[in-house]
Amino acid sequence: MREIVFDTETTGLDPASGHRVVEIGCVELLNGIPTGKTFHAYINPERDMPEEAFRVHGISLEMLADKPVFAAIAEAFVAFTEGAKLVAHNAEFDFRFMNAELAALGLPTLSLERMVDTLTLARRRHPGSPASLDALCQRYGIDNSRRTKHGALLDAEILAEVYAELTGGRQTALVFGGGASRGWTGIDAAPRRSRPTPLEPLANEEELVRHAAFIAQMGSSAIWYKYVPAPVAAESA
Repeated sequence: MREIVFDTETTGLDPASGHRVVEIGCVELLNGIPTGKTFHAYINPERDMPEEAFRVHGISLEMLADKPVFAAIAEAFVAFTEGAKLVAHNAEFDFRFMNAELAALGLPTLSLERMVDTLTLARRRHPGSPASLDALCQRYGIDNSRRTKHGALLDAEILAEVYAELTGGRQTALVFGGGASRGWTGIDAAPRRSRPTPLEPLANEEELVRHAAFIAQMGSSAIWYKYVPAPVAAESA
């Protein structure tokens, strides 16, 4: 299954008020694994940059002066994301902005059926707990130290790791010959816990006797005796 984790940075909170997208970052996943393919673009919004938005992402109009307008990158974005589920944190925000930009160009908008919202997933999995991207990184031990300001591609890369945790956890490596399994972060896996009350054996008494007789035919060197003690021979009368 192909999915695109993406994030946007904007000039404000509402496209209906004339705010625009200034950065898009996308990370491709195939069956939940990053492929290394990304899409990233800074965009000239053709308007001013409010101070409150600049404080969030640090993107100035000077930085965007020589960047393409949205119309110049729209088809490349559509081609990169075509046919994939679109994963975002607070996805309704990103969808509203992207659809406003696409609609203004007369292009097909993003179907809400493609939307996967990691904020909703986090609130379902951890009800009552903080669900911001930073809070989820802390919960899952994901390094977000580079995230001094919001950045679309960096946030998409971090969100891809968070998404892996929210959808079942990162695949741990198999370790043979002892040692703990480690996930992508290198954190030791939790130790296996013992049952407080052992399960009752499923074999009946007759089956246990027949099994013991079968093992006895193998002699004292049988590998079975590495797991259960060998029977003590009865003393001769």
